[in-house]
Amino acid sequence: MQNPTVVVIGNFDGVHRGHRELLAHAQSQAPGLRLVAVTFWPHPQAVIHPGSEPQLLTGLDDRIRLLKQAGAAEVRVVPFTRDLMAWSPEQFVDQVLAPLHPEVVVVGTNFTFGSRAAGSVETLAELGRRPQSRFRVEPLSLLATDQQITCSSLIRASIEAGDVETAEEHLGRPHRYVGTVVMGHQRGRELGYPTANLPVEAWHLAPADGVYAGWLTRLDEPDPTPMPAAISVGTNPTFDDVPDRVVEAYVLDRSDLELYGVRVAVDFVKRLRGNVKFTGLETLVKQIAADVDQTRQVLGLAALAPASHDAAE
Repeated sequence: MQNPTVVVIGNFDGVHRGHRELLAHAQSQAPGLRLVAVTFWPHPQAVIHPGSEPQLLTGLDDRIRLLKQAGAAEVRVVPFTRDLMAWSPEQFVDQVLAPLHPEVVVVGTNFTFGSRAAGSVETLAELGRRPQSRFRVEPLSLLATDQQITCSSLIRASIEAGDVETAEEHLGRPHRYVGTVVMGHQRGRELGYPTANLPVEAWHLAPADGVYAGWLTRLDEPDPTPMPAAISVGTNPTFDDVPDRVVEAYVLDRSDLELYGVRVAVDFVKRLRGNVKFTGLETLVKQIAADVDQTRQVLGLAALAPASHDAAE
């Protein structure tokens, strides 16, 4: 017979502080049991009402990585399909939970499941008392930070407004945008500030247009060191040939980085200003220099000696 487990269930977009509290509570309730996190992909709204789904804080790979960092021994990804959407609460328990042999199931107090969200925490507890189930349900109240309930929707709204500091309070870490560096117009190199350019994908939430202080981390190295960066998000209004939004990160005092085709992570610490359409390059370069200085201050860095090597922009 398979060993019993303790199971947590949720969408877990962003794996924020509330999600991690859920996993920690599960471990405290059954410290000797293997912890399994059950999540869904794609976002349920993409199936229930296609086109209405929110932009996501993290992709599936990052969600799995973060859940395991939070203590999950296994992450069970349940494909959210129209068939699954039509399941009764009983079918959900029998098809998704029963194979995991849970002894304890931990969910948030707002948890619903089954067709038309017919199942509640109470329904789950009732189904767990059946002879063929025999698991107990531990509901956990939602976490509050500064009197605000921590949830993915609040974090998304903060990021959309450019308030990455509030988002960090609820995430427990800076908001991260992940992508593969592509070749841009190479204007940054010409201006003395080469940037790593990431296209903004429709599914992935990037902060409001503007300039930010943050960090860039290469994801092609086993133990990468975050590098301080001044980051621009938007279409670059000074020029008319950038129709799509991009995330552009200039790593401070580095022009020796070869990043084309490299997968990187950009972490947003603080918004410095909104985007401005400059009338000339001299004014633009002066503002970029000011942004770089402010980025140093925000990140608590001393000035570094500039490097002079070839760069990727």
